[in-house]
Amino acid sequence: MTPGDDHHVEGESGLHTPVGTRRSFFSRITAGIAGLIGMGLAVPLLGYVISPALKRRERAWVDVGGVGDVPVGEPKQLDHVTTIQDGYLQTRSQKAVWAVKQQDGQVTVFAPKCTHLGCGYRWADEEKQFKCPCHGSAFGIDGQVLAGPAPRPLDRLPARIENGRLMVVFEEFKSGVANSEAL
Repeated sequence: MTPGDDHHVEGESGLHTPVGTRRSFFSRITAGIAGLIGMGLAVPLLGYVISPALKRRERAWVDVGGVGDVPVGEPKQLDHVTTIQDGYLQTRSQKAVWAVKQQDGQVTVFAPKCTHLGCGYRWADEEKQFKCPCHGSAFGIDGQVLAGPAPRPLDRLPARIENGRLMVVFEEFKSGVANSEAL
């Protein structure tokens, strides 16, 4: 018999079975469906497990004290212990802000760090200035730079008054740059 001949060899039947069987077809279909179900369950489960690690820290409004506790035209440091949720990690941290109440009752709240290198500053009552002890920066009661190497005014925090309470969103800012950039 030469290649290409369509003659049957003696002993072979004329019927041929297709490649694979009904059993292997159903096995493949079952494995495919099980894989789809597994993927359908794995994707939400992985999202649930991984998403807290990818989520940015939530910034919530925090009650730092009564507005009546802040005298008009005189800065007051307000301290508050807050809980910070970062992914699965939960930490308690003491935060401070400087609040200045204007004549009209509005309150300006400043972040507690100098804009030069992030040192903590204080209010010098005798000089009527915020003074940074690290490198000599000085700021007016409105947060504007009066002296020193500070590249910008004090950073302001979002604040609002709710039922006589001062509510603040704590933010941290990049030090040493000319523009106020939140971290």
